[in-house]
Amino acid sequence: MNLKKKMSIVAMTVIAALLLTACGQKPVAKTEDYVVKIGYTGSLCEAPVHIAVEKGFFAEEGLKVDILKLAPGTVFEAITAGKVDASFGLLASLIQPLSNGLPIKVTTGLHTGCDKVLVPKDSGISKLTDLKGKRIGVPSMTSSPIIFAKRALADAGVGVSEKNMEVEFAVFSASDLPIALQNGSIDAIAMNDPTAAVAQREYNLTNLIDSAVDEPYKHQYCCSAYVSDALAQEHPELAAKYTRAMQKASAWIQKNQDETAKIQVEKKWVAGEAEFNAEILKTYNYIPSVKGAYEAFGITAKQLQTVGMLDSGVDTEALHKNSFIFLENVQDSVQ
Repeated sequence: MNLKKKMSIVAMTVIAALLLTACGQKPVAKTEDYVVKIGYTGSLCEAPVHIAVEKGFFAEEGLKVDILKLAPGTVFEAITAGKVDASFGLLASLIQPLSNGLPIKVTTGLHTGCDKVLVPKDSGISKLTDLKGKRIGVPSMTSSPIIFAKRALADAGVGVSEKNMEVEFAVFSASDLPIALQNGSIDAIAMNDPTAAVAQREYNLTNLIDSAVDEPYKHQYCCSAYVSDALAQEHPELAAKYTRAMQKASAWIQKNQDETAKIQVEKKWVAGEAEFNAEILKTYNYIPSVKGAYEAFGITAKQLQTVGMLDSGVDTEALHKNSFIFLENVQDSVQ
């Protein structure tokens, strides 16, 4: 076989290999044509998504969006399946799934708040240490409220780890938690707003600790914006547009809580009374911060490992670093 023929065969083999590789890959849509699929569940504090739509912050960024209503607890599944490109979530609830490979990157913190531990006013329980030996109701064993309750209890010196458990946690549906508290099945409840605030008002409950107003938690970002790994890698400029729009919406909410609550109810983003919802929103700090979310993640991840909610083998520093993306042309904050 002469040299020319050999080179021709090699070239054809390389071309065939490249074609086969290309055929096995999902085509990447052009950035200018891409529609970012944003998942939301309809919670009150998810207001930045609602306001970014209603006040035109997504449009201002030139971002084409498809807003998808998802059932609570299904967002991670939708992200993993590629049905959603971006969403909004409780930062503490992201940590354990991220350690298990959830394909997302956090892009900015959006607000502080929104978990509470509540007790009956006549319970005799006035501080966290009074909960030793008591039964605490939670909506699930992986929810943000139990994470907050465990963190606060551990900070107060109450054992909440597997080796030193000084309280008992019991799972009830969110609607049943205040009823179980009222009938004595449990001694306290850990919930997040707006259901926590509604329960507090309707059942005359005392706020034992509130992540929105009590030290040190009131300075730690609760909820954040995040994007899928795929969007971050294939369309970073769209991830940046989404993040900037969410920051602008948060900053707008900080100055317009009453109007925000009115828009949310009138446009049917959330249920409830606008006036009551506005009072809840006013307890949060809606000044967005990339740095704030990054710092809160680091603090929370270490605490979750200490209380046994994050595997002891997880490298929390690597997890912390790998769970964020610092996007070009995204400021730390917008006010």
